[in-house]
Amino acid sequence: MLASLRGRFVEAKSVEQQALLSLHRARNLMVRQRTQLVNALRSMLAEFGVYIAKGLARAISFAQGVLAGAELELPEIAQDVVHNLCGQLGVLHGQVRWYEARLRLESKRDPRVKLLQTIPGVGPVTASAIAASIGSGHQFKNGREFAAWLGLTPTNRSSGGKERLGRITKMGDQYLRQLLVVGMTSLVRQTKSHPERANKWLTSLLERKPARLATVAMANKTARIVWAVLTKNEPYIPRTT
Repeated sequence: MLASLRGRFVEAKSVEQQALLSLHRARNLMVRQRTQLVNALRSMLAEFGVYIAKGLARAISFAQGVLAGAELELPEIAQDVVHNLCGQLGVLHGQVRWYEARLRLESKRDPRVKLLQTIPGVGPVTASAIAASIGSGHQFKNGREFAAWLGLTPTNRSSGGKERLGRITKMGDQYLRQLLVVGMTSLVRQTKSHPERANKWLTSLLERKPARLATVAMANKTARIVWAVLTKNEPYIPRTT
């Protein structure tokens, strides 16, 4: 049985798939709330000349320090507000970690999720989200069609015989697209840190394109690999050349 989703017919989800997606939706909600809270905390402290270094880890570390008794040179009211926000941040961060731990546990029970994790840059969260969302992937004719459904295909603005590719459409599944892009962002960072272990195609791409464009291009290519792994029901085997 097929169900329509954004103009594309996809396999009707099983109860198990729906349950797994509920974990993803809840985790995504917690992540967005955590991001909003971190941004609000940074903005508020900046008004008093107190700055938190960039990165989630730095914000969490700051909050833990405040909760442990670190003193801030702030008016008493502001100190109380910051302390309260830091407490909320700690709770949200704990909830996100709980959902991620549960997703890792559940991912071990699905053979398709295990197969998808053989692809570089695809971890248990991304793999389980893909498997729960599209099942076997056979509803797509090819990997390119799946990438287009995710909104990872560049718009074509060709004219006068010249091919010009614009920005990606972003018309597909925003959550899956975001997970893939985040995974590829991590892969790009690893490539820069350890070029000797990097994928030659990605290394070459980074030499020609800015990191942001390379990340999106890698997400597009990974989406095609995802489709191949699912439909062939075989693990990803990297090329040796």
